[in-house]
Amino acid sequence: MTWKKLAVSTLLLSSLFLATGCGVVAKHRETRAEEQFPPEGRFVTLSDGRQVHVVVRGSGPDVVLIHGASGNTRDFTFAFAGQLSDRYRVIVFDRPGMGWSDRAGPEYGGAFNTQAESPAEQAAMLQAAALELGADRPIVLGQSYGGAVALAWALNHPQALSGLVVVSGASNPWPGELDRLYRVNASPLGGATVVPALTAFAPRARADEVLAGIFAPQPVPEGYAEHIGVGLSLRREALRANARQVTSLRPHVVEMSERYPTIGVPTEILHGTADTIVPLEIHSEPLSRQIPGARLTRLDGIGHMPHHVTPEAVFAAIDRVAADAGLR
Repeated sequence: MTWKKLAVSTLLLSSLFLATGCGVVAKHRETRAEEQFPPEGRFVTLSDGRQVHVVVRGSGPDVVLIHGASGNTRDFTFAFAGQLSDRYRVIVFDRPGMGWSDRAGPEYGGAFNTQAESPAEQAAMLQAAALELGADRPIVLGQSYGGAVALAWALNHPQALSGLVVVSGASNPWPGELDRLYRVNASPLGGATVVPALTAFAPRARADEVLAGIFAPQPVPEGYAEHIGVGLSLRREALRANARQVTSLRPHVVEMSERYPTIGVPTEILHGTADTIVPLEIHSEPLSRQIPGARLTRLDGIGHMPHHVTPEAVFAAIDRVAADAGLR
């Protein structure tokens, strides 16, 4: 054996031992997170046995809420869903692979299966779950990455929704590359080594920094970090699912953007002018021109999380869609 082969073998063996050690600590932290943040709602079992976690509140016309990257139902149940449930039946889903929902299929799980559910696959899974709940034509709201899923719902299931609300949505192709950590976590090697290390040792202070960046320039609402269940998002399978969904998104929105002119339901688009995560000028401004009759509301000085910072504007958009769709 040459010195080069010996060095490579030693590195691989060391990485294996490190990943194994991280895995033990990671499993402990995952168990603790799941005990601390159990499912808030119930599970809808689809015809093929997959389960989708859903929180249902209120009564009235149906509104489906689809969260963004790294999120889960708790993003909406922190305040938004409760405030909306006085006049709508609010249906909050965990997207596939996030929170407590299953992946779309076995080929999407594990450290070495690098495929990711497309927005279309996620929309199909959530639409099937909505139908099981009797929501055959809901208003569909998607925030951030969830905006792409909501748009896929409108494109691929046009008879299965009454209206569309896109909040800070990722809807159009963007220049440049994503953060390197996304690419590392999405890779087979990173999924097997870096992801367990993050699950095992990521400090709470780092999670707080990430949340602060997501809400900037507004502050994180008091109590949000304690409610959202950061530990759920730091589980190994959730980290891999999120990284692979995000890194594979761009080609899907390239294809979807060519079809946006076919969307025929009432559509409201809201976006903060200070959003640096999903910039307004790259995503929602073009989207407002691509969907016939879409109304764009620019939220001056607001960052990436309008549904927390200025929920009244989002409620007003939902009400307009409901009125335009004849639901009110």
